[in-house]
Amino acid sequence: MILPIVAYGDPVLKKEAEEIDKDYPGLDQLIDDMFETMYNASGVGLAAPQIGRSIRLFVVDGSPFADDEDEDPDPMAVGMDGFKKVFINPIISEEKGDEWGFNEGCLSIPKIREEVYRHETIYISYYDENWNFHEESFDGYKARIIQHEYDHIEGILFTDHLSVLKRKLLTKKLSNISKGEILVDYKMKFPAVKKGR
Repeated sequence: MILPIVAYGDPVLKKEAEEIDKDYPGLDQLIDDMFETMYNASGVGLAAPQIGRSIRLFVVDGSPFADDEDEDPDPMAVGMDGFKKVFINPIISEEKGDEWGFNEGCLSIPKIREEVYRHETIYISYYDENWNFHEESFDGYKARIIQHEYDHIEGILFTDHLSVLKRKLLTKKLSNISKGEILVDYKMKFPAVKKGR
């Protein structure tokens, strides 16, 4: 089932999410719905707070990066095909390597893209959808997608990484998103839209 994506300005996006256990109700269905919602919105990652659930869960699928038919393949995108994962109760224990910039966007903040600098490599522990425990390192685009989604479960948005000036320049656009004054081709829930409008 395709779920509405919560827009910028909703308090759930600024809350630190809670850990869950194996008995979390309807978890398998929720994970399926999150993938379906993400694909419907042409995203490469989706965190539970973005669908209004303040829990430490996110899904990723980096294959759109691998599908880019560049003549000169990007070394950062190596191995993105088949990079489809579920992260439950993840903990990033270390971020290292040079910080590199990339024009990031977010399904909760449509039509805004800004350069965000993130570390090249991360070390993360997490449970997958079958509750198998993993400790892994990721780099390049994989690390970036994970860092972006991990931020969501920490109550951080990519706009929080921008300079004060950049954020000031985006104030009007962000306000319009909260009010639903934007055209998107996927279902969204806008916090500042009055009921019955």
